[in-house]
Amino acid sequence: MKSQSGEALQREEERSRLLLDDAARRASEYLREISQRRVSPSAAFIENLAELSGPLPELPSTPEAVLELLDRVGSPATVATAGGRFFGFVIGGALPAALVANWMAAAWGQNAAMRAMSPSGASFEDAALRWVREALQLPEDCAGAIVTGATMANFTALAGARRALLEKAGWDVENDGLFGAPALKVVVGEEVHPSLLKALGMLGLGRKRVLRVPVDGQGRMRMDCLPELDARTIVCFQAGNVNTGAFDPAPEICRQARKAGAWVHVDGAFGIWAAASPRYQALTRGFEEADSWSTDGHKWPNAGYDCGLAFVRDHRALWSAMAISAAYLPAGEGREPSHFTPELSRRARGVELWAALASLGRSGLAELIERTCAHAQRFAAGLRGAGFEILNEVVINQVLVAFGSPERTWAVIERVQKEGTCWCGGTEWQGRTAMRISVSSWATTTEDVELSLAAICRAAAECQTA
Repeated sequence: MKSQSGEALQREEERSRLLLDDAARRASEYLREISQRRVSPSAAFIENLAELSGPLPELPSTPEAVLELLDRVGSPATVATAGGRFFGFVIGGALPAALVANWMAAAWGQNAAMRAMSPSGASFEDAALRWVREALQLPEDCAGAIVTGATMANFTALAGARRALLEKAGWDVENDGLFGAPALKVVVGEEVHPSLLKALGMLGLGRKRVLRVPVDGQGRMRMDCLPELDARTIVCFQAGNVNTGAFDPAPEICRQARKAGAWVHVDGAFGIWAAASPRYQALTRGFEEADSWSTDGHKWPNAGYDCGLAFVRDHRALWSAMAISAAYLPAGEGREPSHFTPELSRRARGVELWAALASLGRSGLAELIERTCAHAQRFAAGLRGAGFEILNEVVINQVLVAFGSPERTWAVIERVQKEGTCWCGGTEWQGRTAMRISVSSWATTTEDVELSLAAICRAAAECQTA
């Protein structure tokens, strides 16, 4: 005969199982319906979010009630970035394997700070980092870190750069700080991404102290304008301009930096993944000669949020900048994740990255990149054929299109976003107002592209007559 406590435990376990089954059902329904709904939520659904603004409840709620509210209020008010017709901000979807890995990792509840806390979390991270190094053709012995996104990846890699250059100058920045430290010079392109500037600000290197190099008509750094470099210089260049997708001239920059003893960092949030494609890898020639690299896993290869990656050629430089020690945090024999990242406590985000790459394999990763780039080419061809101006050379997945005057272009963007078939953002680039189309998701189909093209052209026609 079971004890009363045993029966209560059994009831609680059954209730938890039913709750998880209900959550899986709701998530599946959300994804099944996403291709039929508008991409941006309606105003009514956004207004319903006011239900979340009340005070902290005095009494507990059942998990079932919490799930019901979460789905009823939250799901309709989401932007359908998991679908195939969201083309803003270079946001990829989450591959099915990455999604279920996220669920499993959440169920495991692992703290991936140290191997003793989560042997599995550390091992998935080791494997994922090794696979990314192989796919991006980076040095096999460089240090790697999995962080939240490209901003923290830039921060992490540049902390290693700061450590290495100041150590050569006889300064221990981690222990002695920046007060009185030898000055470092940072060189960036005129179209540097703001996330890199944010990282420089957090590192105490300054957002405005950078030397900006003029760029050409596609946003690439001009080598004839590169300033004098020395052993206290960090040169930051791009694999994939966020507007045009253009690649800075890596071989020439690395050659000059090597002569001067400067550090070279690659901001490759999405573009550096071109190295994984036989068709596009020539764009990344020379990028492997840099000293550090940053990229996202939640763009290509669609590992889901959050996932950023930092790599540093000098293993010791990154370890020295990030390592933590305490009597109650004994290091094991293997790589300890928290010795290479800004965080100590951190979720096992390497699980989703591993799952995404395991599901794709080398050929699937290349196919994902090439397919989304082909969709971008189709957008460019369709819009150009309709009489609109494509502003950039469409080298990978980024398309810039203008619909005439700035006022009309913004009007088209606003109409497209409100109509809901697809979602594209706007930008100001080299004095031109443009719609920016970023094709990054595994879920985007040829039908999605054609539906979106038709919607954009309809909006442009309506704005012409408005």
